[in-house]
Amino acid sequence: MLCCMPGVAFVPALLVSWSSAAFIISYAIAVLEGHVEPLVPYISDTGTKPPESGVFGFMINISALLGVITMYIRYLLIEKQNESSRFVRSSCNMFSLCIGLMGCTGMGIVATFQELAVPSVHDIGALVAFGSGVVYITLQSIISYKSCPQWNTYFVCHIRMAISAISCIAFVPMIVFASQVSMTKIDWTPGEKVKSY
Repeated sequence: MLCCMPGVAFVPALLVSWSSAAFIISYAIAVLEGHVEPLVPYISDTGTKPPESGVFGFMINISALLGVITMYIRYLLIEKQNESSRFVRSSCNMFSLCIGLMGCTGMGIVATFQELAVPSVHDIGALVAFGSGVVYITLQSIISYKSCPQWNTYFVCHIRMAISAISCIAFVPMIVFASQVSMTKIDWTPGEKVKSY
């Protein structure tokens, strides 16, 4: 079975490395091109204008694919562990996988539809990606606790749950502030009037 093959642990590491590189490279290009200010720009702003938009879209779509592979490996691993010690229902594991795949689809939408080109589709993709991600990590944290102590340590479970709690807390202000903003352009000049919608 794939999840028992030695070496599949490189996939999550590759996902994190590739995704980090996607954000850093598109940020660097956007700053060097003068498309964004260097101090903490909005992530999507760093992937809005060419040439960084192409790099951002390509790399985030690869990240979404690596996310799918990582989540499927995790699903198979839990199924295999569950064969010897029934700690979670198979339907719960499948539900978690489906939520994770929704998040990866949202990532693909964010990568494909730039922030200013098709803002409503971009925003829906971001909401699906982040919302599904929060639900996925929460479900995986719960599954981890159910598999203790045979398949996980409590330390790992506590770390996962802490990340889950931080994600949940961060999701609320993201929704609140995103609903207050209507972006139609990135660059503003002094004295320019702002349209409110």
